[in-house]
Amino acid sequence: MQLKQEKTYTIEDIYALPEGQRAELIDGVLYNMAPPRRIHQEMVSQFTKVVGQYIDEHHGRCKVYPAPFAVFLNADDKNYVEPDISVICDRNKLNDYGCNGAPDWIIEVTSPSDPQRDYGIKLFKYRTAGVREYWIVNPQKKTVMVYDFEKEQFSNQYNFDDTIPVCIFHNLNICINQLIDDEK
Repeated sequence: MQLKQEKTYTIEDIYALPEGQRAELIDGVLYNMAPPRRIHQEMVSQFTKVVGQYIDEHHGRCKVYPAPFAVFLNADDKNYVEPDISVICDRNKLNDYGCNGAPDWIIEVTSPSDPQRDYGIKLFKYRTAGVREYWIVNPQKKTVMVYDFEKEQFSNQYNFDDTIPVCIFHNLNICINQLIDDEK
């Protein structure tokens, strides 16, 4: 949910939030983040495990971080996001505070309260910041939108039953229904 905008917010405002309150900052607009639902956390946990295991098995240099993990998309103080999953292959972007610049792959699991932020605002921000691949996982509709920004305008929609190829890792495929318990 977007807060009433009376000023342009900065990263200082993010760090001044009360303990436990989370928000994202996009172009100086502050967005509160509601606590995630259980299915959201289950999916984030499973994605982290599967992607991390793949990277380890292939002796990769990429790192996978679940939220909350700070991503400073631009070289300014008006953009701060916490993607549900961030995969960073250029370790020079990492410091003690998070990631400075665009992760290679971002996965966002939509929340029922504000899915449009993932499909609109973040889609534009991630693409223009240099994210290579972006997944929007929608548990309510059981769909996944995959954007391969390395290929011009390449996107596909998948269902949770589908085996989804990961664009940045050529031999990794993920089936959402195999990650989560069918009873959810």
